[in-house]
Amino acid sequence: MNSLSIFGTSSDAGKSTLSFALTYLLHERGIKVAPFKAQNVSNNSQVTDLNAGEIAIPQAFAAESIGLQTSPLMNPILLKSGGRSKAHLIINGKSVGDKDVWSYYRDIDTLKPFVKAAFKKLQKEYDVIVAEGAGSPVELNLMDKDLSNLYVAKKFNTKIILVADIERGGVFASIYGVYKLLPKKLRKNIIGVIVNKFQGDMSLFDSGVAIIEQRFGIKVLGVVPFKPFNLGFEDSASLMGYKQDTKDTIIKVGVIKLPHISNFTDFEPLVVDDEIELTFITNASEAAACEMLIVPGSKRVVDDLLWIKEREFEAVLSSKEKMVVGICGGYEMLFEEILDPLHIESEHEKVAGLGRFKGSVTFQKEKIVKKGCYNIWGTMVEGYEIHNAIAKKNAKHKRNLYATFVHGIFENDTLRLKLFSKINTNYKGYNFKEFKAGAIKEFANHIDKHIDMDFIEASLCE
Repeated sequence: MNSLSIFGTSSDAGKSTLSFALTYLLHERGIKVAPFKAQNVSNNSQVTDLNAGEIAIPQAFAAESIGLQTSPLMNPILLKSGGRSKAHLIINGKSVGDKDVWSYYRDIDTLKPFVKAAFKKLQKEYDVIVAEGAGSPVELNLMDKDLSNLYVAKKFNTKIILVADIERGGVFASIYGVYKLLPKKLRKNIIGVIVNKFQGDMSLFDSGVAIIEQRFGIKVLGVVPFKPFNLGFEDSASLMGYKQDTKDTIIKVGVIKLPHISNFTDFEPLVVDDEIELTFITNASEAAACEMLIVPGSKRVVDDLLWIKEREFEAVLSSKEKMVVGICGGYEMLFEEILDPLHIESEHEKVAGLGRFKGSVTFQKEKIVKKGCYNIWGTMVEGYEIHNAIAKKNAKHKRNLYATFVHGIFENDTLRLKLFSKINTNYKGYNFKEFKAGAIKEFANHIDKHIDMDFIEASLCE
């Protein structure tokens, strides 16, 4: 069978969710399938089951949704926030340090062998690879440096599905423009286009389907009505699009939206909790209405700590009356000092922390990347660690202050109940794993209902 590339006709067209859904639906049809993205730019990563490496959340999420063990092969190149004009480069799950953007693009050809090797290894094990693209595939000034779209599609002769976001407007221009700007060889591999995020009366777009098919010569594989899906967030932009029904909420939680916030999928169990109203805050004045404050993970801990102080959060976070939870970078900020003698994350060798915990944390060159079972505040939870800083304990607690290096803690029902019932004794909690499995199946079925999966499968068999 052929593998499949998912190209967006614009950024944030819904490539990640449709790539996950197509991976899920092909799996349900008995096809051995795996997710893939050659290069991802995201501070939101997960530790893999195999080889303990880092990959971006969408590929980890898609693999987990069909019961696959995650592997660095699924996302061989990952970029995270670096210093000034730099990116933190991760190859095959392992950190290789910061690289300035200019030299990254100059040396892009040196990364192609890693992408090629990863894809070919997956091909040996799976019938179909669903390769998510990145941004637009026809940024003319960058097409020769495009790993996720054109390189994969050309090198492996993948079939291609275009995804267009009708919500943002200009859908016809974006579809036609991308189609016409693609190399002729790749145009021949296009199966069709999925028009995504439609809202309103579907029949009103019947003429639109006819225009795309008759005038552009591109098959419309489906028009997908907008449906919120509060799981598997790729980046902070997609996270900010979450939807909550707050009519039955009893606890308000504020997450400080750091400039370099990372691993924000930590909060998915709270986004989908009927009893929790989750809000992302950027000013200390917004904290007054919140019963719990969370200082999240950060890819630039010192920079974000200084930002917190500038925004006058320090006094709020020093309060012993309000419940405060620090996760990873947020945990590190709560110590008296942050030491970075090797300049791993900043230009500062020593910075005063928020002082809620005695002592200091120190950044080391070797990054800790692992997953497992942890005792967090007296509860055993499954989670993962991604950090350079070291401290004597991976979790601490005193009174209303809870902090840990470990991500994924809110997925544990017992721990959530333990924390939130302290705030409100009426909090009942729910089964997150059960909810997640149901939500994944429901969303995939929604996509299945509105696209021509039979045609897609047949095209992959050509």
